[in-house]
Amino acid sequence: MSRSFNQQFDQHGTWRRNFAHRLKWLSGWLNENELLDQSVAERLRDLESQMRTSKVMVAFVAEFSRGKSELINAIFFAGYGRRIMPASAGRTTMCPTELGYDAGTPASLRLLPIETRLEPHSLTHWRDETFRWIELPIDVNDAEQLAETMQKVAEVNWVPLDEARALGFWSDENTEDNPVPDAEGRVEIPRWRHAVLNMPHPLLEQGLVILDTPGLNAIGAEPELTVSLIPQAHAVVFILGADTGVTRSDLSIWREHLITEGEPGEARIVVLNKIDTMWDILSTPAQIDAQIDRQRNGAADLLGVPLRQVLPVSAQKGLQAKIRRDGPLLQASRLPALESVLGEGLLGKRETMLRGAVDNGIAALRTEAARILTVRQRDLSEQALELQGLRGKNVSVIRHMRTRIEQEQSEFEGSNARILALRSVQGKLLREVYAVLGSTALKSDMGKLAAALKKPGIKFNVRKVYAETFDALRNNLREVQATSAEIQQMLHATFRQLNAEHGFTLLAPAEPNLKEFEEQMSQIEHSHTQYLGVGNILKLAQPEFCDKLVRALASRLRVVNEAAMSEVERWSKGAGAQLDAQLKERRRNFGKRIEAVDRIQQAAGNLDERLAELSAQEAGLVELHRRLRELTSLLTSNEPPTAAAAQNNELRAA
Repeated sequence: MSRSFNQQFDQHGTWRRNFAHRLKWLSGWLNENELLDQSVAERLRDLESQMRTSKVMVAFVAEFSRGKSELINAIFFAGYGRRIMPASAGRTTMCPTELGYDAGTPASLRLLPIETRLEPHSLTHWRDETFRWIELPIDVNDAEQLAETMQKVAEVNWVPLDEARALGFWSDENTEDNPVPDAEGRVEIPRWRHAVLNMPHPLLEQGLVILDTPGLNAIGAEPELTVSLIPQAHAVVFILGADTGVTRSDLSIWREHLITEGEPGEARIVVLNKIDTMWDILSTPAQIDAQIDRQRNGAADLLGVPLRQVLPVSAQKGLQAKIRRDGPLLQASRLPALESVLGEGLLGKRETMLRGAVDNGIAALRTEAARILTVRQRDLSEQALELQGLRGKNVSVIRHMRTRIEQEQSEFEGSNARILALRSVQGKLLREVYAVLGSTALKSDMGKLAAALKKPGIKFNVRKVYAETFDALRNNLREVQATSAEIQQMLHATFRQLNAEHGFTLLAPAEPNLKEFEEQMSQIEHSHTQYLGVGNILKLAQPEFCDKLVRALASRLRVVNEAAMSEVERWSKGAGAQLDAQLKERRRNFGKRIEAVDRIQQAAGNLDERLAELSAQEAGLVELHRRLRELTSLLTSNEPPTAAAAQNNELRAA
């Protein structure tokens, strides 16, 4: 029996929570055994944060009245026994609505007034301006109050044409999509620009984010919605009417907003909703199935997607069946099949990505911690050989050895100048990286594109400027890659010298590969070329649209640049932390050597006692090596969530 999306997401959340707990226990074990240097600690924090805060966004996209909100109700909120999202005939969701959960903020519905469109700021900017949002508290245990509050997203204003034009809801050039004025010459526009529901729903608590969108091809559609939010979704559910199939309006949305260079990808799921309109008592079940299959095949051909990605469903009957616990009706609605595909495709892909990040992070963590243990083992062996050489020696020889150790310590501390010089050059090169990828540089790179879009009239050369802008952005990443290679060469040379002079085991970490970020840049470029095509010539003639387009694009690009900078910074810190760890171990070793000689000077019989202590410490390090391998292996094993409890007990025992 297939599992519902709720069940699959719940299992995915259980796996993530258990991993985060096990990671925390490993952190405690490493700390107790003094293996938690800066590099290891940072890797642990990154992994734990990734597991705890990783979000999975599902965007529901369609023309008006295709049943988006009803499908969301059926999949996610049937447990309330009623509709939570407003779903009725005609237009319901008037503004983009995000459903998620942040434990740090109260449960509420936040609404951004439509008037913010008159100000030159992106949605990303407004997210931090909490005072501009209307915040309504919600009671998640009161379905009636929750549903009543959610009706707010359907609210509208009736405004004069001049105001509608200023807000972007009226076009003097592209008149066919304009709203119909009433008797007083006013037109209907959404009251809110964006809505965010923060709700401790079991699925939302585990990192699910649902994006319910209004019609994307309507006058006034937010460019940031299509330029930024939808492209970042891990899955897009595109909803059609089973009775109408793919209409011209549906096809326009699909081509303009949901495909990139003709490749819809596995993350695009097409839903033929309202199959119950075909449940005709005059037709046999076989005839109804044949009719649905024809619609599926037609939609797959027109949209260019595999047939397996086109799923028929009745959201309304599925919701009704879940509320009434009507098994046969639920199967007839075909909702379970959609939930299964959505869960397996979306969560399977997401879990694979997370597991890959886990495996890489834990492998690096294990290497760093093992290197510290190796340095300790070597130092203990050197101490043991040194003390063995004192057997039968007189007091003057022992005193001379103490002097020699102090001289070695002084020479060692003298190497700090070289290390400080290394860090100074490294810091200078990193500042160059930040200058190339920082917000000031990005603003400059986007300036040429913004200037081309602001020119009045038809923008014939905008595609060329667009391509040149992205070439410049990719060149920035290549420049940073070259700077990283320069830092890497310097690290290799300095580490080799320190290893030769002081017996360190320093190994420069692998240089960051920024190709991934270049590819992300190219994906962003390709996913937005449709806005520069013939179909958007009239929109591109509108300064407001162009301004919003550039701001939304810059927001996405800033995220890529910041991620690339974080990658370089993490690599640089890793090299520095490794050096700090070995310096710390060496200084501790000098202290222990002097302490051992002092003890032997005071009582010759302490030599055997000290050697026995060193032998016990060496045995302890061998055990720590074994436990490190064992505990990190538990974190990288691909066990099902049902095995988590047993593994958690093993970690506690550590």
